[in-house]
Amino acid sequence: MPHQFGTFPTTRLRRLRRTAALRNLNRETALHPGFFIQATILRENDDPAVIDGMSGIERQTIDQACALAVSAKSKRIGGLALFPYTKPSDRNSAGSAAFDPSNLMCRAAEAIKKAVPDVLLIGDVALDPYTDHGHDGLMDDSGTIINDETVEKLREQALVLARSGFDIVAPSDMMDGRIGEIRRFLDAQGCTETAILSYAVKYASAFYGPYRNAVGSSGVLKGDKATYQMDPANALEGLREAALDTQEGADMLMVKPGLPYLDMVTRVKESFGLPTVAFQVSGEYAMMRSAADAGALDFDRALMESLTCFRRAGADAVITYAAMKAADLLSY
Repeated sequence: MPHQFGTFPTTRLRRLRRTAALRNLNRETALHPGFFIQATILRENDDPAVIDGMSGIERQTIDQACALAVSAKSKRIGGLALFPYTKPSDRNSAGSAAFDPSNLMCRAAEAIKKAVPDVLLIGDVALDPYTDHGHDGLMDDSGTIINDETVEKLREQALVLARSGFDIVAPSDMMDGRIGEIRRFLDAQGCTETAILSYAVKYASAFYGPYRNAVGSSGVLKGDKATYQMDPANALEGLREAALDTQEGADMLMVKPGLPYLDMVTRVKESFGLPTVAFQVSGEYAMMRSAADAGALDFDRALMESLTCFRRAGADAVITYAAMKAADLLSY
């Protein structure tokens, strides 16, 4: 006999969960391929494709990246975020390759835009793929990452990326004041239409390990990045970072890593109202993939659940290594 709760009609939330049709009708958060940005690691033709620790993900040659862009367009994916693999012999203390208009990133952007002119490209602005010490900025003789001199170089890097065809430059370095300096410099050079996605809230996280393997930084990194990336224990500091970057001219704001910091995704979106991007970083992907390979979980379900959580938290887009896979799953 059904249990009666008082004299009012019984509220049973399970009524709307009874069938798939009812669940679909009442779903609060929806995903679409345009929400996904495919994180893509570039390589030269003679560089290794396999990335240790990232099952199912390989570095892409320029030709492969062009084919990926064609496929991304066909799947209606939001765009590609590009990052370069750089071998130790091509690195130096100044990160000189970052400012070379014929570097791998610039050549890839030019080729991709020729193949798919309307694909959205996001270019990473930071020196860590190019320095022989693996840090995002310049290092002095004492081992300190120096802020203002680094910002001057980041302006140059942003400019060569903008001129090669990137729609968005994304400073991920966490140097103070770099958003305003990059914005002023780009505008002065006529790149007023290039948008800036600021890695405003970027934590000194253990979840970046596979990415450092992917771009060739893990073997050369000296020390850690705690003097410029944020302490994972802090939230209000992240809001201060986002506020400063907004004042300096950021068009979009990033929270990185993603899933462990969903609270920050929500707070940044609600506090500033700018388009807010979350990054499902390499370690997040690797954990799900490794667990699935071990038979501990269903990768497809875990992936879509995690991406739904980003959307529910307020993210307008998510950069993920599994964007193509997620788009395929939505089409089923």
